[in-house]
Amino acid sequence: MESKSKNNELQLFIILSSIFIASLVSCNLIFQKFFTIEIWIPFIGYYSFEQSVGLLPYPITFLVTDIISEIYGQKRANQVVMSGLIASIFMLLIVTIADAVQATVWSPVNNEIFNSVFGLSAAAVFASMLAYLFAQFIDVRLFHFWKQLTNGKHLWLRNNASTIFSQFIDTFSVLFLLCYFGAIDWSKFWILFTNGFLFKVFFAAFDTPVFYVCAHYFKRKFNLKVNEEVTL
Repeated sequence: MESKSKNNELQLFIILSSIFIASLVSCNLIFQKFFTIEIWIPFIGYYSFEQSVGLLPYPITFLVTDIISEIYGQKRANQVVMSGLIASIFMLLIVTIADAVQATVWSPVNNEIFNSVFGLSAAAVFASMLAYLFAQFIDVRLFHFWKQLTNGKHLWLRNNASTIFSQFIDTFSVLFLLCYFGAIDWSKFWILFTNGFLFKVFFAAFDTPVFYVCAHYFKRKFNLKVNEEVTL
């Protein structure tokens, strides 16, 4: 019975890690496309929200690390963050090689189209990865700081307090480095920073019920007490 429980704990950890890595790699692959939508804001009116599509899967990474931190602890969360960085670097290497080889004359995607979509600035992407790594480690550390301070209570506090601060650091650092390396024009910095940070703050609050449901379900499933974590 204990062996089956351990297998379920390991299986969940692998699934959460896979979702985290897939979301992170997707962010770095699709970030060059930007979109705009009209949002109505009370007392202000319609506002044109402009942002990279790479932002869409990004809040998932912080939700997943918070769940892993809550169920498996700080060490496992940090391991997943490092795994995500390694996967992103490997992805960058593969894309760089694929961009370097010449397409055949009959290839549906020629050299120009591939380079336009995937010909990422290696320096810019690597810099954004380092900014992400810094932000994720801050998120994990702050999550456990609030968890210890509240003796494992007030899930909403550690979920939002850790994510909002780390997202501020991440959004500023990534955009600063992308502008510095020429991937994005400096004139777009503040609008993209404001939009990106507010988007992440909104989803940090929006995913709180999801975090509550997941945390309570898995704690009950694995018979965890308050402030207790799974040991793999």
